[in-house]
Amino acid sequence: MGKKIPMWQCILVMIVLLLFLYWGIMIDTDAGEGHVALILAAAFAGLIALANGWKWKYMEQGILAAINRTMQAILILAVVGLMLGSWMAGGVIASMMYYGILVIAPSVFLFTACLLCCIVSLATGSSWSTAGSMGVALIGVGTALGWPAYMTAGAVVSGAYFGDKMSPLSDTTNLAPAVAGSELFEHIKHMIKTTGPSLVVALIVYLVLGFFGDHAGGGNTETIDAILTYISDSFNIGIICLIPPVFVIVAVALKLPALPSLIGGVVLGIPFIAMQSAHTGLTIKSVPYILNYGYAAPIPEGADAVIQELGGLLSNAGMQGMMWTISLILCAMVFGGIVDSTGIMATVAGALLKLARGTRGGLVTVTIVSCVIVNALCSDQYLAIILPGRMYKEAFEDRRLKARNLSRCLEDSGTLTSNFIPWNTCGATMSSFLQCPQWGAGGYAPFAILNWLNPLVSIFYGFTGITMDEMTEEEYQEILRQREEDKRAAEKAMEA
Repeated sequence: MGKKIPMWQCILVMIVLLLFLYWGIMIDTDAGEGHVALILAAAFAGLIALANGWKWKYMEQGILAAINRTMQAILILAVVGLMLGSWMAGGVIASMMYYGILVIAPSVFLFTACLLCCIVSLATGSSWSTAGSMGVALIGVGTALGWPAYMTAGAVVSGAYFGDKMSPLSDTTNLAPAVAGSELFEHIKHMIKTTGPSLVVALIVYLVLGFFGDHAGGGNTETIDAILTYISDSFNIGIICLIPPVFVIVAVALKLPALPSLIGGVVLGIPFIAMQSAHTGLTIKSVPYILNYGYAAPIPEGADAVIQELGGLLSNAGMQGMMWTISLILCAMVFGGIVDSTGIMATVAGALLKLARGTRGGLVTVTIVSCVIVNALCSDQYLAIILPGRMYKEAFEDRRLKARNLSRCLEDSGTLTSNFIPWNTCGATMSSFLQCPQWGAGGYAPFAILNWLNPLVSIFYGFTGITMDEMTEEEYQEILRQREEDKRAAEKAMEA
């Protein structure tokens, strides 16, 4: 191990990262759309660490550890690519779109989309499963009803992350209280106080947009009829085609492992490919190619812009289509592994704690800002919960704030803002599933209302003291006693 890297050098690493990303994403898209920028930033961070005595072998171990933490996510991405290839060619997504268009009124579409994703994500505990199945279909439904994809994607993300944050089946919902030292259901009850009002505001905004906003003439029945005709001409539509997504939702809700559940969705989708042969010309022989490279829905010659866009949404690049996202995650983990293992991230977070000036509101603000920074620098929402959770646990205790206050802050920011970072595992996944960027023209972030409003509500509560539960004197003394016991146990371990 090397020496502690000076603060100014840590800040320089952050600045270089931002400059490379700005160049790679905003100025010169040929530079790799973030991939090359992250590798170059990692190289710079590595040089800074080497100059401070850190060995390459140690940094390499940090990189491999970071990649290992994301391997489940990478495998899920690959399997979801297979699943979407199967579902696209099998008419599963088309059937979800078709029935969605029939039953959802344009004026309440965003409201309904968010609410549906809330229900599915609460049942499954997974924002990824929700966005990769229900979300993909809703993007198509929204397009048919005249809603811009970025608005639909924002409503989907809000609903998907509501369940990811609130469901006892979610990994982050279990991780946050484990790191902070609170209890799972106590943690969930405490989160309702920030997440509940945020969701209500988001749903009201979606209703207002529906009744008073301009959604490109979504009430045009001729356009909707043309879309329904296009879908029914291109696929064999039927209620039976909804079996694969229902299976996946039920399997994950029953706490079956995610990967086997998703693979089950892939397998269940395969027979439907043969069922579509009269419309698509595909047979079972086509299955390996479709799963790997996806399916492109035919677009009639001379079709208008809406039909062309819908045809694109009914197409998918299979597992290979996920490789761009997977490679971005790997590049991000190279950088994240270096700044985590060499203490660069810890130095930045420690400096932020000093800015809190010992106040309750300052401490909550610093915790939430730290989660956002870790999401950006380490590109991993789990680290965005673990690192600030470890670093600020004693600070919350010394302010005599119960552990559930810290665990709530970690989820209010670490979980909900992860998808706003394009190179974060969650951000890359959401934009890949929903085919929509986070920022810029056509970005979904402004419409993912729950995700940006919830951290602001949490900060407001921190400064006002609303729902900030405090320890009794007995509880605080017990914390101090436990610290002394832990210290003595560590000293004995060192002597041994």
